[in-house]
Amino acid sequence: MTSAKFFFHTNIRFLRDRKRLTQDDFSQKLGLTRVKLASLEAGRTENPTAADLMKFSDFFHISIDTLFRVDLTKLSELKLRELESGSDVYITGSNLRVLAISTDQTSKENVEYVPIKAKAGYRHGYADPDFIAKLPKFSMPNLPAGGTFRMFPTIGDSMLPLPEGSDVICQFVEDWTLLKPGTLCIAMLRGEQDFVFKRLTVDPVNKTVLLESLNPLYEPYQVVASDVLEIWKYHSYQSKDLPEPVSQMHHIAQTVNEILERMKVVEEKVGGSV
Repeated sequence: MTSAKFFFHTNIRFLRDRKRLTQDDFSQKLGLTRVKLASLEAGRTENPTAADLMKFSDFFHISIDTLFRVDLTKLSELKLRELESGSDVYITGSNLRVLAISTDQTSKENVEYVPIKAKAGYRHGYADPDFIAKLPKFSMPNLPAGGTFRMFPTIGDSMLPLPEGSDVICQFVEDWTLLKPGTLCIAMLRGEQDFVFKRLTVDPVNKTVLLESLNPLYEPYQVVASDVLEIWKYHSYQSKDLPEPVSQMHHIAQTVNEILERMKVVEEKVGGSV
């Protein structure tokens, strides 16, 4: 089992440099001694106190988890500003989500594809710029401007009626409270080995998320919001399979509906002319 890599000491030094603060100035703002700050930035303090961690988190407006787990030096300037402005907040407002992205030579965001072989590692690498950088990338026309998009493969029958093997294109959701009830999304859950494709209903009051499958054979279930790592809103899907042929009964029903609509129009005209 590989040991976890932490970036706390490099992150706080990097963030201090971004604000152009000397160690003396920064230590005074945090209420720390310069010697203690230097030790933290050099990585010589293995277990910072909870009080000290909160000081850094509050000052930079970045969660403690992010300060430890994400190499902030690999994030784009845009994403760093989003973090510092607090736009990447969880539904609780107490934690920050980090979205690692990749860009092309013109600084335009790529659409990353998560192939089946990378699905198992996505839960651990979703916030790791190095992991995201290794994913296949492409550009796609007609996507809404200003959004971040990613493509996910589907497996199994829980995503029906989408054909198995389809690729789902989704847009990253920053503010979960803006999702309409029953919005179709890809969600990544803490503790799961895979992401799920469900209709999501977010309850900001109770801080829960209801997940309902498109396949009626699967029962809906509810999770606490803190167990949801990412949400990606469904945009479209691609598949090599043709849609199922329309049944004869469907044709008959459609024809009957058309006849009824025409009769209704005729009745309205006759009634209006009397």
